[in-house]
Amino acid sequence: MITGRSARRLVCALTLAAGTILTGVSPALSATAGSTAVVVPDAASADSCVSGAPAFSPAPPAALSLLQAERAWKITRGGGVLVAIVDSGINASDPRLASRMAGGVNLVNDGTDPNGYTDILGHGTAIAGIIAAQPDRRSALVGLAPDVRLYSVRVYATTGEEADKAGVGPDVLRLAAGIRAAADSGAQIINVSMSTPFFSPEIDEAVSYAQRKGALLVASGGNVEASDTEITIGSTQADAADERYPAGSPGVLGVTATSVPGDAVTDASIHGAHIALAAPGQGVLTLGLNTGDCFFNDDPKSSWSTAYASAAAALVAAAYPRETREEWAYRLTATALRGDPDARDDQAGWGIVQPAAALALLPGPDTRGPVSPFVPQQEASETPAPETIVIAGPSDQHERDMTRVVLIAVLSAGALGFVGVISIARNRRERQRAE
Repeated sequence: MITGRSARRLVCALTLAAGTILTGVSPALSATAGSTAVVVPDAASADSCVSGAPAFSPAPPAALSLLQAERAWKITRGGGVLVAIVDSGINASDPRLASRMAGGVNLVNDGTDPNGYTDILGHGTAIAGIIAAQPDRRSALVGLAPDVRLYSVRVYATTGEEADKAGVGPDVLRLAAGIRAAADSGAQIINVSMSTPFFSPEIDEAVSYAQRKGALLVASGGNVEASDTEITIGSTQADAADERYPAGSPGVLGVTATSVPGDAVTDASIHGAHIALAAPGQGVLTLGLNTGDCFFNDDPKSSWSTAYASAAAALVAAAYPRETREEWAYRLTATALRGDPDARDDQAGWGIVQPAAALALLPGPDTRGPVSPFVPQQEASETPAPETIVIAGPSDQHERDMTRVVLIAVLSAGALGFVGVISIARNRRERQRAE
C-alpha cells in the first residue's frame, strides 16, 4: 500500500458513466454511475460501454469534422509517431487497437500483464480509441491519428477508496514514474488525461525529463464536478478552480473541453493560466471495453479533449519529424481558432485546435499569436546614432607638414637642376676634345 504523500489521489478528467452504446441510428442502453471520492466513477457500472453484445455507430465522430480530419489526412495520418498513453491501461485485445500497439509497461501491482494491456476501468481504452481506432466495416468510428503506434503506460487500475487502500488507484508518484516510462519508450507525444490540483516536484521533474528526451506532453486541464466543488486530498483542501498539474508544468500543453455542438468552453471545465488549447469534449464516440462503440454525451470532459489534442500533435509530429517539441506546440497554438489572433485567455488558451491549419502553417515573423521558436527573439536595443563626419580646418601641425612637403619639393627640384647643369658641361668638354 502506498501511504503519505505518495497516496495522494489524482483527479482523472473523465466521468466514464453516462456512456451509451450506439446501434443503428438509435442509442441502445445507457447507464449512469454514482459519484465516488474522486472525479472518475467506477466504469463497471456503465454497462452500456463495458458489457453485453458490442454495438456500432453508422455515423463518424462529430469531432472529426470540427477538427478538419479529412483535410489533415491528405497530408498525414500519423504514421511513424509513437504516442504514449499514461492511464488505466489499454484493452489491446480490441481488434481496432491490436495492430496499433507497440508495447507498454504496467506500474500497478495487481497481478495483470506487464505490458499495460489490461484495462478494467475503460478510461485508457477510450483515450486510445479517440486517438487511433482503426476503421471497421461495422462502424464509422476512426481515430484522429489512425496510423500512429500506441504505448500503454498503466499507472492505476481503477478509482475509489477501496482502490486507494489497495494501492492501485491514481497516485502522484506513480504518475510521475509513468511519465518517465513514457519518455523512455521514445514516444514523441505523451497523453496524460489526468490531473492534480497540487504542485508536485516529482511530476515537474518527470515532465522535464520527458522534455529533455524530446517528448511533447499533452495534459488535461481538469474538470469541475457538480458534487466536487472542493477536492479533498489527505488533510488539505483545494478549490476546484485551482491550476492543475501536469498541465501547469512548463512546456506542457494543457487542454480544456468545448461543447459539441457549439464549439464553446463551458463551466464544466477548469480554466486558468495552465490552459494552452481547447478541443471537443462532448458527444464523443470512442471504444468501449466490449470491443464495440461507446458514446459519451454528458458534460464536456477534458480527458476527451486531451486525447484529440494529442492526436493533432501526433499528426504534426508525423509531418515534421525534424522539428522540436516546442515547434510542434507552436504550430498547434498559433493556428488554433480564436477571436483575437494576438491573444490567449484563461478560458480557451490560444483557442480550439485545428490540425489541418497546423500542418499547413508556414511560420514566419508575421505569424500572429504566441512567441515563435522559428523566429529568433532578439533583445530590444537602441538604434545607434548615425556617425558624424567632421571636416576639420588646418591645424598648426598640418601647416608644418605642408611646409616640409614644399621645402622637400624645392630642394628636390634644385638638386635635379644642378645635376642637369653638370651633365651639360661634361658633354661640352667631351665634344671639344673630339674636335
